[in-house]
Amino acid sequence: MTTGGHSGAPRTLAEDLRARDDGALAVLLRARPDLLAPVPTDLTQLATRAATRTSVLRALDHVDAFTQQAAEALALTADGCPYETLLGLMTGRGDGTQAGEPLDPEVAAAVADALPGAVAALRERGLVWGEDDRLRLVRTARDLLTPSASTPSATGLGPSVAEATAGMSPARLQEVLADAGLAPTHDPSTAITALVELFADPVRFAALLVQAPEGARAVLDRLVWGPPYGEVRDATAAVRAAGADTPVQWLLARGLLLPAGRHNVVLPREAALALRGGRAHRVPQPLPPPLDPVPRTVKTVDATAAGQAFTAVRTVTDVVKEWQAGGPAVLRAGGISVRDLRRTASSLDLTEPQTAFWLEVAYAAGLIASDGELDEVYAPTPAADEWLLLPAERQWAALAAAWLAATRTPGLVGTRDPKGRALAALGPDLDRSLAPQVRRGALRLLAGLPVGSAARREDLLARLRWDRPLRASADALREDLLGWALQDAETLGVTGRGALAAHVRPLLGPDPDPERAAALLAPLLPEPLDHVLLQADLTAVAPGPLIAPLAETLGVLADIESKGGATVYRFTPDSVRRALDAGRTAAELQAFLSEHSRTPVPQPLSYLIDDVARRHGTLRVGAAAAYLRCDDDTVLAELLADRRASGLGLRRLAPTVLAAQTDPSTLLERLRAMGLAPAAESAEGDVVITRPDARRTPPRTAPVPVPDGPPVPDAALLGLAVKAIRAGDRAATAVHRAPSDPPPGVPRTPAADTLATMQSAVLTGESVWIGYVNAEGNATQRVIAPVRVEGGYVTAYDHTADEVRTFAIHRITGVAELADDPA
Repeated sequence: MTTGGHSGAPRTLAEDLRARDDGALAVLLRARPDLLAPVPTDLTQLATRAATRTSVLRALDHVDAFTQQAAEALALTADGCPYETLLGLMTGRGDGTQAGEPLDPEVAAAVADALPGAVAALRERGLVWGEDDRLRLVRTARDLLTPSASTPSATGLGPSVAEATAGMSPARLQEVLADAGLAPTHDPSTAITALVELFADPVRFAALLVQAPEGARAVLDRLVWGPPYGEVRDATAAVRAAGADTPVQWLLARGLLLPAGRHNVVLPREAALALRGGRAHRVPQPLPPPLDPVPRTVKTVDATAAGQAFTAVRTVTDVVKEWQAGGPAVLRAGGISVRDLRRTASSLDLTEPQTAFWLEVAYAAGLIASDGELDEVYAPTPAADEWLLLPAERQWAALAAAWLAATRTPGLVGTRDPKGRALAALGPDLDRSLAPQVRRGALRLLAGLPVGSAARREDLLARLRWDRPLRASADALREDLLGWALQDAETLGVTGRGALAAHVRPLLGPDPDPERAAALLAPLLPEPLDHVLLQADLTAVAPGPLIAPLAETLGVLADIESKGGATVYRFTPDSVRRALDAGRTAAELQAFLSEHSRTPVPQPLSYLIDDVARRHGTLRVGAAAAYLRCDDDTVLAELLADRRASGLGLRRLAPTVLAAQTDPSTLLERLRAMGLAPAAESAEGDVVITRPDARRTPPRTAPVPVPDGPPVPDAALLGLAVKAIRAGDRAATAVHRAPSDPPPGVPRTPAADTLATMQSAVLTGESVWIGYVNAEGNATQRVIAPVRVEGGYVTAYDHTADEVRTFAIHRITGVAELADDPA
């Protein structure tokens, strides 16, 4: 209901808004945040903006199905519709005798109960205004929802009699009246009125239908619930043969069908409503579709989800480590190539769609990004190093929060855009603003079920469609998004066996709490271990997850051979050399293994480390074109004699130095492939320590989700916006006393009168209307309440800006008293 101090019914939406209290205005701005960009200067501008086509479309897109049905029914009525008329359109006359489909009494009762809430929702959003005895739909919404030949309606109704007979001759209209048993009229307008009144009278309309020939009712039944258009061989010929007895000719003769082109006829809106028993919709939807819970065991749900959450953390960790030294190149159009995606999938032992999902999750969490160099590649970000050091539960919470908010849609990878181009993983065209709404909507529906319950996908989709009806193209996308969301939620450990896990619930509220989610998940995860089991076959078995420092060092010292419940690491000469390249010594590696193994260090492993360390760095590769340096000249002599080195262009420069005709990096790779253990050295002759995490992007922020419209303002912003709009409206509508010789535009008074009026206003506490020219020379009108006058300045509360300001008296062009003090 509108409330406020206006006497009588409001005449415009602006007056209706002006009569609402601040709380109601805040509700409107929260429901339609696009109205705040920028903040309207007054309520008239707010009303104008609320009636624009784009804003009305957005508002209608964010109401539920029943509220939308109420708006569609209201669009069928004349402006200023009583509530009882709207209720009749939603429930019908109660008999349904014409259509043969009376509304179920329980549904009718539910409609009657739900309709006040739907009207209130439309009123809160500024789509409907006025009291219940004269409900008015915003004209733009009426234009959008009223059925017409060019705009199909969800009601299935067609154009009105007046619209359908717009091109009909007056003589033909009189013939229709005569065939329908109505008295002739003097003009087309009264003829149309007479026909409409006939359709609106149940008794006379039923008597007319009794006379219909066999088959006429069948024709009407096919059109009554829509679409209202039918095809005939020649509609104009059927009109000319009105005396014939065919069903279509009989209906055309009496206006129950009207021509809509040479080969089409239409059932006019009033006739359709009469056949429906006065009901606008075949199936009113006052209540959301039920969600039938599929019971699961709570313990099983949480355990399953926790297992998947742990796998998610390990998989993303593998992604980061896979690209430690730099990932694949960035395509010119963005993203990675199909070949690079396939290569990464093979390394991670995943399918390509699974790999695309995990890459997108890592990207959304800000763990990987492009490095921005000339030859641009993907690499871990500095944030990835911080993330790797977190406990597993906090790692998962960061991934889940990023996934929930992300608009990027991994399920689109591999599909084609409208131009036929394949969409690449990490590419720029994967954002869908609807994605986070579908994810959160589905998960909140699961959260509303009994704990540990799942739901069928079809039921979730039906409920999402009721909560927010969308156009056909957007609804098809939503169906795909829901399928991907449910699959991804299971993969990420958000759900277990289709039911929502307990540790996810803190992430779904208005203020997500990742810390709480991590705390709930922590007891369900396996405890990280600080030890491994070394075996004589040069392997180490990790019987569970390892603490971060141990996993990081072991990942450098050994290669992962297999994963599962336990991870098997294998030590090789290359892996040991990798650890030595990273700056570790043989003694440090031996001590590390002794400290973290529950079994003694096997002799073969100890010999392997010592042997590789003994040979490590014997050869030194530096940059000239490239050179090799070795204190043992016999090693260089053997290398010169080795046929495998023939392509390196080696020649001796000194007993301990060889020159090569290749770059240092290639030389290092070739020598290592020959079984040697060279070390790179700097220009100063020092050994260059290389680490697998050396490649990092500059600091990068996670990708920002593409919003579905402006963000919902918080309470503080809403309060300030309402105050500013009220103040601007007060200044715009303030009534001032006209001077004896009123000048045009802003008030103008002599300087002495201006000063005297200001001083008087300070004493009386009244507000005044002034004209003011600012430093840029712009003239404005303001309503102020002077507080102090001194030193050529007036300190006053500015109602227009809703703040205390100081005005230079010499810039005040004039002053006038207000008829009513706005304060």
